[in-house]
Amino acid sequence: MMCPPGPGANGGGRPYTDAEFTALLEDSAEELYESAPCGYLSTLMDGTIAKINRTLLDWLGLSREEVVGRRRFSDLLTVGGRLYHETHFAPLLRMQGQVGGIALEMRAADGSRLPVLVTSSVKTGHDGQPLLIRTTVFDATDRRAYETELLRARREAEEARRQAEADREQLREALAVLQQSLLPSSLPALPGMEAAGYYHTAHSMQLGGDFYDLFPLTDDRFAFFLGDVCGKGPQAAAVTSLVRYTLRTAALHDPDPETALTTLNTALLDRYTGGDPRYCTAIFGILEPEGDTVGVRLAAGGHPPALALRNDGRADYLPTPGGLLIGALPKASFTSVHTTLQPGETLLLYTDGLTEARTGKRNRLYGYEALQSFAADLAPADPHTVIDAFAGLLEGLGEGVDDDTALLALGRPADPAS
Repeated sequence: MMCPPGPGANGGGRPYTDAEFTALLEDSAEELYESAPCGYLSTLMDGTIAKINRTLLDWLGLSREEVVGRRRFSDLLTVGGRLYHETHFAPLLRMQGQVGGIALEMRAADGSRLPVLVTSSVKTGHDGQPLLIRTTVFDATDRRAYETELLRARREAEEARRQAEADREQLREALAVLQQSLLPSSLPALPGMEAAGYYHTAHSMQLGGDFYDLFPLTDDRFAFFLGDVCGKGPQAAAVTSLVRYTLRTAALHDPDPETALTTLNTALLDRYTGGDPRYCTAIFGILEPEGDTVGVRLAAGGHPPALALRNDGRADYLPTPGGLLIGALPKASFTSVHTTLQPGETLLLYTDGLTEARTGKRNRLYGYEALQSFAADLAPADPHTVIDAFAGLLEGLGEGVDDDTALLALGRPADPAS
């Protein structure tokens, strides 16, 4: 048989003879083994190295005479690699006859470490008895470098995540402190009355603009207010601070509810002019003892009506029609309403985070009817019972409450002497 000419054919194109072609193949096979891009070695069943290629010797900086018949495969490994070989690799190879893609480390003559991927298979004779072990070794230096870089990147990402979470927690704490600074630290004791307040935060990473307060005007007369600044964040907090101090100052000068809201309207218009107006809704009132009862005068500007829980089991809204959004118009009008709290009755003020909460699968507004029905089921009830019940309601609505909610309850105990 004559083989066809090729690029390396003798005589510039003369076909190889069978003998020449066979010799060429034999030389190529031996050269491929010695200079392969991976390491090859064959060991006896006890691990003694019987054959090793030049590639692996060069990687390790060893000579053939130092290795063949003198060392075992495990001798070429690091201490950790040797332990893994004896406890896992070798037993698994004996059981299965082949093990592939195992990551080990080999030790070079200069003491350096060479990360490798090792695949071994057992060669058996015609009788099925194992004769030797053939092993292929791949240099995994680049892979190890990639894995190391990947681990480093993961560690940095995890550290960045932890730092970001720590920063968020620090911000949450700062916002919580700032939010509390916009509310009274505690409510004053009311002679012959009870008071309770609550603030529900919908988003811990966002400042709300809801507020409430209760403070004395004289020994037996108190002013109160509750409201909601339009917007969120630091700007809303700044407006909230202005609103609180303006209403307090206005009440000390003239406690008339309509006058107090008018003063606040003027202050907002004076402070926020031009293209950055600021608005709020608010309800302002005065408590005045009248024997065994308490008289309540209040006015509202764009705010949901207060709710009176009566001692006969009713829950009545106290509408203030015509009250305009505060800070929107120079000449805003407000309407006052008067009511009396009998023993066992409670007045509830709230912001629209409650009525505008979403409920059920259809995501409907909680609304005023549901609020009135819930309050009627509580009546008669003291302020602390009312606040606890509504706090539980807000928690139960969960993510349906998308806006902060402020609550303030004022009541006359069923037994005034208590």
